[in-house]
Amino acid sequence: MTIPDAANEALPNPGTATTPVAPESDGRIWLKVRHDTAYDYDAPVELAHHMAHLAPRDTALQQVRGWRLVVDPPPDEWLQGRPTDASGVPEGQRSVDSWGNTRVAFSHARVHERLQVHSTFEAGLLPQPEPDPANSPPWEEVAQALRYHAGAVRSEAVEFSLPSAYAPRDAGLSALGHEAFTPGASVVAGALALMQLIHERFTYEPNATSVATRAPEALAELRGVCQDFAHVMIGACRSLGLAARYVSGYLLTKPAPGQPKLVGADASHAWVQVWCPTQGWVALDPTNAVPAGTDHVTLAWGRDYADVAPLRGVIRGGGKAQPMVGVTVEPVAQG
Repeated sequence: MTIPDAANEALPNPGTATTPVAPESDGRIWLKVRHDTAYDYDAPVELAHHMAHLAPRDTALQQVRGWRLVVDPPPDEWLQGRPTDASGVPEGQRSVDSWGNTRVAFSHARVHERLQVHSTFEAGLLPQPEPDPANSPPWEEVAQALRYHAGAVRSEAVEFSLPSAYAPRDAGLSALGHEAFTPGASVVAGALALMQLIHERFTYEPNATSVATRAPEALAELRGVCQDFAHVMIGACRSLGLAARYVSGYLLTKPAPGQPKLVGADASHAWVQVWCPTQGWVALDPTNAVPAGTDHVTLAWGRDYADVAPLRGVIRGGGKAQPMVGVTVEPVAQG
């Protein structure tokens, strides 16, 4: 049995921030993240193998400290007495995937009826540069440069222009993309317009879709959650030959005073990065129609959700088990 990915079901929020966000001396805003996942199986699990994408990334704008992973019951590998690093993960259980994300594998050969996984860390965020439509080539030129052909150098951006399971190239997605990427528009202007278009046209509705919903089905329904908003935007970009990738992460649970709470807080979140040759990967959140900022904590990125599901696995036994997920992101109190 393949257990459902931990994505859309939410536990009661374990707490919200009460301290205003404040930058440290180097300009970073530090946020504390807690991600709790629980499976209550309706029959005993006899054997389980899991893969977690829960180790956050260090990037040019994000510095991570103090990541720790706790699994209950302790996995077999945790009980073998091997040395562990500061995260509590034994040697040999970490690996790096094709996109540079850290993943952790663990197994249970003992019978259990409940699984709990807790990930905690702090992230220091610098402001993202504002997307600049004027400093961006026409989208048609970018798409032409990304076109893959025999003998071409296969760059990372080219990889993300190719279709994937959740975000394929599709006639309907192409038509949506053409509404935003008008002839001669810069790639950043088109991406901003597409972000706004999806935000206005789609309804955010939990449980309207599942973790298995693909971009064409989400487009037909015009409703869903952040995963669907992101897949539709990525699929529309790829259907025009542009490069876009899926980013999993978190949102600040309680915003700074005077700022609206973003949709998607209190659970895992997802947004999009679109490739621009002059600005690199431009991070945009179509669920909220805003560029990703210092309230967006990056966990992992890939072609689509399938590459970076926070937690997935295969079990023997267990019956039905729907994951319950609770996320809290709050400012680190400044001393």
